Amino acid sequence: MSGIFIGGGGEDYSAPQELLLNYANRHGLVAGATGTGKSVTLQILAENFSNAGVPVFLADVKGDLSGLAASGSASHKLHDAFLSRAEKIGFEDYDYKSFPVVFWDLFADQGHPIRTTVAEMGPLLLSQLLELTDAQEGVINIAFRVADEQGLPLLDLKDLQALLVWVGQNGKELSLRYGNVNNATVGAIQRALLVLENQGGARMFGEPALALSDMMAIEPDGRGRVNVLASDKLIAAPKLYSTFLLWLLSELFEELPEVGDPDRPKLVFFFDEAHLLFDGAPKALVDKVEQVARLIRSKGVGVYFITQNPGDVPEDILGQLGNRIQHALRAFTASDRKKLRLAAQTYRDNPRFSTEDAIKEVGVGEAVTSLLENKGVPGVVERTLIRPPSSHLGPIDKATRRDVIANSPIAGKYEAEVDRESAFEVLNARAKAAAEEAEAQEAKEEEMSTAEREYNAGRRYSGSKVGRSTSRGRSGQSMGAQVGKMVMRELTGTTGRRLVRGILGGLFRGR
Repeated sequence: MSGIFIGGGGEDYSAPQELLLNYANRHGLVAGATGTGKSVTLQILAENFSNAGVPVFLADVKGDLSGLAASGSASHKLHDAFLSRAEKIGFEDYDYKSFPVVFWDLFADQGHPIRTTVAEMGPLLLSQLLELTDAQEGVINIAFRVADEQGLPLLDLKDLQALLVWVGQNGKELSLRYGNVNNATVGAIQRALLVLENQGGARMFGEPALALSDMMAIEPDGRGRVNVLASDKLIAAPKLYSTFLLWLLSELFEELPEVGDPDRPKLVFFFDEAHLLFDGAPKALVDKVEQVARLIRSKGVGVYFITQNPGDVPEDILGQLGNRIQHALRAFTASDRKKLRLAAQTYRDNPRFSTEDAIKEVGVGEAVTSLLENKGVPGVVERTLIRPPSSHLGPIDKATRRDVIANSPIAGKYEAEVDRESAFEVLNARAKAAAEEAEAQEAKEEEMSTAEREYNAGRRYSGSKVGRSTSRGRSGQSMGAQVGKMVMRELTGTTGRRLVRGILGGLFRGR
């Protein structure tokens, strides 16, 4: 198989429109207004790539892509329409079948748990997730540096929270080395972490962390694994959703070896609701996405952005998306018409029709397509009737989903969370040891003080009435000496214990 069948083009929709597999890692775009058929197009792309032996990852924002796990049926209300469309576009091999789906869920409700560690997320993406200011991001970078230097594994949120407490306690010393660190900034970060916890984000961090090989598997029948991330709840926290997908994309970029231009992709990654990634994103983050998009294709990964309007994607990234499927755009306002014009200008013109008019006119299940041809040249834009899906159209029921999860090839691997020794436990152990050392020192001081009092009392005892003390004190000490002694006694008491424990952070630096 050299290409995957998208649909029929031309005046009578009989000209096959194929996405060539050796150019599928040149990335792509699926755009269009709500209700124009983007989700079905995403479904048939996933089916086609799987049939070609290419693993797929996609986020199921509305829940209807779970239908990939079940076969289509002749009892479906659109069965006759599907057969008619298949005949019209010359799709002679059309049939119904299910696909090898693995369900994932950050909240572990509708799929296998999917986790990473705080260290793997890194300070840049974590700062984006928490929406930190530049000063707060600086403190996060300091915390990560300290963790590296002191061998403190950052696995889950409680590790990061414990480390930030340590950073706050040792702010003065850290400021001299790394720059300003103050308790107000640390407190603001801790509050942001609390918000993330309330959104359920704490479940994203921990172990066992995701092994990419579990996503990039080829099934025994030669089909690529279809990884579906349940995102109907996740999308309610847009920053969490977009940052998690960007982390996964970054992990692929960091871990996969260079393969040049393979005959087919090693993985195709669909980034649905792509506008959430770029809305209000700082330049540093957009630059990172652009870098990943530019370089990850040489690692055999194709990235396809799904969004309502091509203008949602920054121009530098949009220019790298070679395979495009554009569903209808609405143009009711002047702003809409401007966006439509800009979208039309990104296609290679077809002399048979106006691209701008075609984008307005295509119906549901129809699209304007431009797919890369030989030598990576963009194809002439074509009106295309998208092929019908082979899998079930719409969401599957809960019982079917449970069966798929229970019979998954990775069932049981990620369900039980592992909490090994990390920064939280190490810092707690240090604090406990320091507290015990302080208490031992306090007991020693009290014992010495008691012995000294007894010794002095013995010296004063003469068997006769003790005379009146002089102004130098009963033992002949000066007033200054007596005051000093009182201060020492106070330090070895309850107040002193508080002071000692308040500076325990300083003890950690020597460990």
